[in-house]
Amino acid sequence: MVAIRKSNEEGHKRKFLVVVDDTPECGRAIVYAARRAASTSGVVTLLYVIAPGNFQHWLGVEDIMRAEATELAETILAKAAEKVRSAARTEPELVVREGSRSDEIMSLIDHDADISILVLAAGTSKEGPGPLVSSIAGKSAGTFPIPITIVPGTLDDDAIAALS
Repeated sequence: MVAIRKSNEEGHKRKFLVVVDDTPECGRAIVYAARRAASTSGVVTLLYVIAPGNFQHWLGVEDIMRAEATELAETILAKAAEKVRSAARTEPELVVREGSRSDEIMSLIDHDADISILVLAAGTSKEGPGPLVSSIAGKSAGTFPIPITIVPGTLDDDAIAALS
C-alpha cells in the first residue's frame, strides 16, 4: 500500500528527494531539485546511502569502517548541501542511511509523506543512464509510489534554470 502524500496539506511542504553519490550527473539532479524547490516553496532532501559492511566477524574493523563511511557520507552531503544553497538559497534536509540503496530510498519515501518527487540525473556515458536510473525508472517506474524526474546529465545550470 502506498502512503498518501501530505505535501499539499497545511503545515507540510513538498520535498524533492535527491540520492547523492559520487557520479558527475548527481550535481545536475541537485541543481534541478534546488531550483524546483525554491520556485514551489518546497524543500530538497538529500539522501546518502552507505552500503552495508561485510565484516561481521571483525566487529572492531566493522565499527571503524562504518565510522569512516559515515564521515565520508557527511562530507559528501555537506558539499551537496552547499550546491543546493548556491543554486537556490534554500536549506536542504540531510539524511544518511545504511543498507541497500533501493531499499533505503523506498523506506524513506514510505516514512516521509512529504516526499513528493524523486529527482535523478541520467549519466552521459555510452553504458547507459546509470544504475540508479536504470533500476528505478526502468523496472519499477510503473509501480513507484511517487513521480520520478530524470534530468539529462548534459544540461548546464542555465538550461536547468530555464526549465525549473
